[in-house]
Amino acid sequence: MIKISVSIDVPNLKEAEAFYTEALGCKKVRDQGSNMVVLSVENSDIYLQEKEPRTKPLVSSSVVRSYERHWTPIHLDFLCDNVDELVTRILELGGSHEGGESGDWGSIAYCADPFGNGFCIINE
Repeated sequence: MIKISVSIDVPNLKEAEAFYTEALGCKKVRDQGSNMVVLSVENSDIYLQEKEPRTKPLVSSSVVRSYERHWTPIHLDFLCDNVDELVTRILELGGSHEGGESGDWGSIAYCADPFGNGFCIINE
């Protein structure tokens, strides 16, 4: 059996934990040392890892961590019953909403956490 977990680098672990639990309904599973917390949502674990801005994630590259809004081709989708309700909570807790779409299939909201990590909210 293979299980997928997601790791998210953040500059402030306590603020990130509050955002992901209060805005997105993740449940805290455990602390993993002083700079990591494990959250769970349905059947997936999310590891929030506190990492200083401008530190190198890769030895073989000059890239450094940036917590400004950024894009990556891999991101999280959170499935929910009410996109508008969830977007309201995201905004109240310091996240951002960057538009969306809707159609016969449902609706999607493009969002980011307070640290620039993008994700989508989609009607299930």
